[in-house]
Amino acid sequence: MVAPFRILIPARYGSSRLPGKPLRIVAGKPLIQRVLERATECGAQEVLVATDDPRIAETVQALNGQVCMTGTQHATGTDRLAEVARERAYIGDEILVNLQGDEPGIPADLPGRLATALSEHPSAGIATLATPIRNVDDLFDPNIVKVVCDGQGLARYFSRAPIPWVRDSFGAGRPDALPSDVVFLRHIGIYAYRCHTLKKMASWPQSALEGAEALEQLRALEQGVDIHVSVLPEAPAPGVDTEEDLVRLEQYLTGAA
Repeated sequence: MVAPFRILIPARYGSSRLPGKPLRIVAGKPLIQRVLERATECGAQEVLVATDDPRIAETVQALNGQVCMTGTQHATGTDRLAEVARERAYIGDEILVNLQGDEPGIPADLPGRLATALSEHPSAGIATLATPIRNVDDLFDPNIVKVVCDGQGLARYFSRAPIPWVRDSFGAGRPDALPSDVVFLRHIGIYAYRCHTLKKMASWPQSALEGAEALEQLRALEQGVDIHVSVLPEAPAPGVDTEEDLVRLEQYLTGAA
């Protein structure tokens, strides 16, 4: 049985790499509409868009979607969603899934699977996803976040660097192939939070590791929050960060070559 959950979609207009991203038209629809449509297929108790921009709010409301207006000061999506949790009076162990406003390709069953994983691991305050890394370029790409887990599936560290570092294979420089006896995991940035964990995380200052790696989940790890990681055999469709990503998504949706 799927654990009850809500989906919160943080959406901001001022993306540095793709300004106005939520309102960019993809195969005839704004990107935020495509994400909202996918979110409504996921079986959530509630789907809500969190934004500080009235243009995004108006677009969502015209689609009969729910909106929560937030402040403009938030540095991360987590901080924005924590404001929503306080505003909407969510409490305790309620599970809130953070579905990014640029992820229209997430499989409809994935948020529910993530919420269930969090529900089934009571020690964890957060649940997230990973998928195996199978090539050297991905492992050494700093834009691809890696995660190392313990035997219970709890994250022990996230990094932009290649982890684990295989001394005998990597010591002489970048290898041509990955060692076959080591598991390398790519983090997939969709999260389920217990409501009380989300609120606490937003109240903590940025940690040293978070600042160094520019990875907000390290704030939770440094505070002792358990993060459960479910491993998928293959990664879901990537999000939209660049003009090239928009072109690829348009081609996928229209069946163009």
